[in-house]
Amino acid sequence: MVEAEAGAQQPQQLLFNRWDMSEVEIHDPSLARYVNMHAMIVPHSCGKLVGQQFNKSNMLIVERLINKMMQTENNTGKKELTIRIVRDAFEIVNKKTKKNPVQVLVDAVANTGPREETVRLKYGGINVPKSVDTAPQRRVDTALRFITAGVLQASHKKKKSVSEALADELIGAANGDTRSYAVSKKEERERIAKAAR
Repeated sequence: MVEAEAGAQQPQQLLFNRWDMSEVEIHDPSLARYVNMHAMIVPHSCGKLVGQQFNKSNMLIVERLINKMMQTENNTGKKELTIRIVRDAFEIVNKKTKKNPVQVLVDAVANTGPREETVRLKYGGINVPKSVDTAPQRRVDTALRFITAGVLQASHKKKKSVSEALADELIGAANGDTRSYAVSKKEERERIAKAAR
């Protein structure tokens, strides 16, 4: 009885002490297992999920976005800087959309992960493209890669800050806007795959 009361009194952990992860819904059922939503104040797992293959699915989706943004030549290894960029971008997303920015991120990942891709098969020395369905984990990886590539392209040697570029990319991707870099890349991949059926 005492333990139940202590559990009820424990404050809920909010992402960046602002965003409630429990209200975020994953609308795409195929991605539900690969988009992790456990509560964390600072999205930093200190590398405890890197030792095992496919364990990245247990990492918070916000931290996966942060880690993907660190893979550019400007942010390599600068996790604190990248966390600040994402936190500022979430503030901008909230001001513009009046929604939980984590929900916007989840919708953006669902909208920008290609459902179909091509592989090369060799038939008698000739490479033939063949259309295949994309695994859900690869969809999440590819969506995050497209989003961060769009942010880099929009902010590199431009007046727009990285936070503003990330916020605009997330909002555009969540709405399925074709002017968004990530959505246009997804549609291009799916168009090539459709031609190779």
